Amino acid sequence: MSANTTDAESPVAYRPGSAEYDEHRAGFQLRERHQPAHVVAARAAGDVVAAVRHAAESCMPIAVQATGHGLANPLAGEGVLVSTRRMDSVDVDPGAGTAWVGAGARWRDVIEAAARYDLAPLSGSMPGVGAVSYTLGGGIGLMARRYGFAADHVTRLELVTVDGSLLTVSEHEEPDLFWALRGGGGSFGIVTALEMALMPVARLVGGGLMFDLGETPDVVSTWLHWTATMPSEMTSAMTTLEVSKRHMAHVQIAYLGSAAEADELVAPLRALKPAYDGLQEIPYRRSDTVFSEPDQPHAYVGDNVLLRAIDEERLRDAIAASAPGRSVRSIISVRHLGGALSTPPRVPNAVSHREAMYLLCVVAPTTKSNAASARALQDELLASWSGSAVGSSPNFTFGRPDQRTAAALFDAERRDRLLQLARKYDPAGLLHPSFVIA
Repeated sequence: MSANTTDAESPVAYRPGSAEYDEHRAGFQLRERHQPAHVVAARAAGDVVAAVRHAAESCMPIAVQATGHGLANPLAGEGVLVSTRRMDSVDVDPGAGTAWVGAGARWRDVIEAAARYDLAPLSGSMPGVGAVSYTLGGGIGLMARRYGFAADHVTRLELVTVDGSLLTVSEHEEPDLFWALRGGGGSFGIVTALEMALMPVARLVGGGLMFDLGETPDVVSTWLHWTATMPSEMTSAMTTLEVSKRHMAHVQIAYLGSAAEADELVAPLRALKPAYDGLQEIPYRRSDTVFSEPDQPHAYVGDNVLLRAIDEERLRDAIAASAPGRSVRSIISVRHLGGALSTPPRVPNAVSHREAMYLLCVVAPTTKSNAASARALQDELLASWSGSAVGSSPNFTFGRPDQRTAAALFDAERRDRLLQLARKYDPAGLLHPSFVIA
C-alpha cells in the first residue's frame, strides 16, 4: 500500500498532515472524526482488498466511511480508514428494476439514476446519506410503510472480509452473510457494492404541514390518532423543533397515491389550520422536500426508542421539556411505522423489532461546550420510555457507541447469531463498525 501516491497497482493512502488525509476522514458528523494512521481513498473493490489485507497483516483496526453521518466509533490515532466516497457509481437495470450501488453513492445519486426510468429506491429522508451504510442498518425511508425496510429489498452484495477475500453474497451464495448484512451492519467486512430492488414510483404526494405548538397544541394528539387510520401507502412523521424562537410541529407526509386521495386523508390535519402547508404532488427526485432536513455538516448527538404504542401524555411532557428557552436545543421526531415494516421479507434478515409501531428519536445539536448538557437532556427526554420500549434502531443512534448495545438493537436470537458470525469473520475484532454487536 503506497503512501501519498497514485500508482495504478496500489490504493491511494494518505498520512496525517496531508490535505487529502483530512479531506477523506471528514464527514457529516462534526462532533468527532476518525484519526487513523492511514486513510485509503478506495476507487474500486481491489483497493479495499489491498487495504484490508495490509491492515490485517499488521493487526491494525479497520474502519470504513462514505459520508460519516452515523460516525460513533472513530479510530483514535491508529488503524486504517477506508474512504469509499470515490466508489459512487450507480448502474440501473430498468428491465430488472434493480440498481447496483457503489459503497460511496449517496441516496441522491441513486434517486437521480432511477428517476430516468420512472423508478425510485427506498431512500431515507436525507438524500445526502450514504445508500449502502443506511441499508445495512435496516433503512426506514419515505415509502417504508408501503414497501418495508430498505434491507428487505437487497438482492446481492459484494463484501471484502477481514482476511482480504472478495465475496459475492446472495440468497444462494454465503447465505449466513446475506442474512446478517441486511440489517446487521458492518461487523462482518466492508461492503463495496450492493444490488437493490427499485420501486415503480415516479411521483408522490409529499411535503410538510407546520404548526405553532403554542397556538395549536392539539396537533400532537390529532396526528397520533390520525396515524391509526392511515393505509400503508401513507408514511408520516412529526418533528418538534425551534423555528425563529417558536416551538413548531412539522408533520411530514409521503403518500403513494393521487393528490385528491391525499387531500381527503390529510383533511383532519389541515382542519387545524397549519401555519404553513407545503404538501403537493412532486416527482420522487424532489423527495428531499418532505423532511427538508439540514444538509450542512454539523455536530450532534441522538438516540431513539422503538415503541408498540405512544403514550400521548408522556409525549406531550417530552415535547414541553424540549421547548425553546433551555440552554440546549433538542429536536423530537416520531415516525409512524407498521404496514409493510411489520412483515418479514421472503428471505429472512437481521432486522429486529418489526412489532414496533412508532420510532421516537431525540437529536440535539452540540458545541464543544454543551456536549455533556446535550447528552443529559437527551437522556432526560428518553428516560421515561425505557420501560415500554421494544428496542432501538441502529440508524437513529448518533454519537454514543457505549449505548449501542445489542440488547436494544436486536432480539436475543438475532443477537446471538450475529455475534457468532462476527466472531467467525472478524475473530481478532479489527473492524470498527458504527454499532458493535456485543
